[in-house]
Amino acid sequence: MTSLRTSAIAFAILSIAPQIAHAQTPENPAAKLIGTNCDRASFRVILDVGHTVEAPGAISARGVTEYEFNLNLAKQIERALTGAGFARTEVLVTPGLAKPAMYKRVAHVKETPADLLLSIHHDAVPNSFLEKWEYEGKPANYSDRFRGHSIFVAYGNGDHKASLEFAKLLGHQLKDRGLHYAPHYTEAFMGRFRHELLDKDVGVYRYDALFVLKTPRIPAVLFEAGSIVNRNEELLVGTPEYQAVIGASVTEAVESFCASRALQVAQKPAHKLASAPRIRRHARSQNYSAAAE
Repeated sequence: MTSLRTSAIAFAILSIAPQIAHAQTPENPAAKLIGTNCDRASFRVILDVGHTVEAPGAISARGVTEYEFNLNLAKQIERALTGAGFARTEVLVTPGLAKPAMYKRVAHVKETPADLLLSIHHDAVPNSFLEKWEYEGKPANYSDRFRGHSIFVAYGNGDHKASLEFAKLLGHQLKDRGLHYAPHYTEAFMGRFRHELLDKDVGVYRYDALFVLKTPRIPAVLFEAGSIVNRNEELLVGTPEYQAVIGASVTEAVESFCASRALQVAQKPAHKLASAPRIRRHARSQNYSAAAE
């Protein structure tokens, strides 16, 4: 079993080798010039680690909790962002059961002024699609039917236009690195987990019911990095190489978003800036992975 898993991981790494090279060598140097308008030292990103130790979310095909995947990826993204100069990036981890933890997140983010909230998750499927298998002598559930990442925004968000802007920027970065989004959320068989596809090119969905998205007054996006109940994708998303690709994608998207926000401020008439009311930034959190904490 160990040798089979090692072979599968090796295959997964080889399959994204071109994407890793792309992530380390961006094709468009001009994008870096745009980023010079961004004050990286003051731009704050909160990386919300979906779920908790006590309420760990989905369970992977090999018995690993979604929370563990979320935390590892969030730390990788944090390293990528801080390495690019976004020193105020914060990884938000909350303890406790689902609802109490959610309210703790809300309270923390409400008191922490930030420019962007990115909630990190890994996907599963509705229970009706799960199949049974045995891994290392233990019964487990899996579904190899679906794969790919997904990006969600809510129109109820206090700045949903900016949320959608960042979501599209992230989607394009992932697509440019050869990654593919999960299209099945548009299908009728998804039932209550069916969602409107806002951008069919890069896989941005509308999910107004998600607490983490609808309540913040700052831009908020939820990112499902891949399906951990898909046996092959579970091995892929857990590799440092894949996480590095995600980290590079998020960093490029944040750079572009930060520059865009700075440009919007610079273009506002001075009298509007002076008279604009001060808005306290809020945010809140939750996710069957995108579906249920």
